[in-house]
Amino acid sequence: MSNYLKKGFLLGLGAAVSGKEKLEQKLKELVDKNELTQDEAKSMMDNFIEKGDTKKQEWSSKQKKQTQKIAKEMGIATTEELEDLRRRIHTLELKLADKDVIEE
Repeated sequence: MSNYLKKGFLLGLGAAVSGKEKLEQKLKELVDKNELTQDEAKSMMDNFIEKGDTKKQEWSSKQKKQTQKIAKEMGIATTEELEDLRRRIHTLELKLADKDVIEE
């Protein structure tokens, strides 16, 4: 992962943790003042966490696509391409081994 992506991820993670802690504190205050029920506060927190997970998945998907794009531009083979080459080499080795057995 590039240094910029890593720093951006850590910055976002820090903001999310800070935001979650502040939200928990605010919800607790509202429950203590009887402006919110415990169930409502829990529902709001669950909603916050769910949205965070969705954003995390979106970010991971975008990061993966960007990494693949950079790798392609640099001419770096993908795992799938390497596996395909391994299979092709293995098939050729088997054919050569069979040919050697027939010729002997």
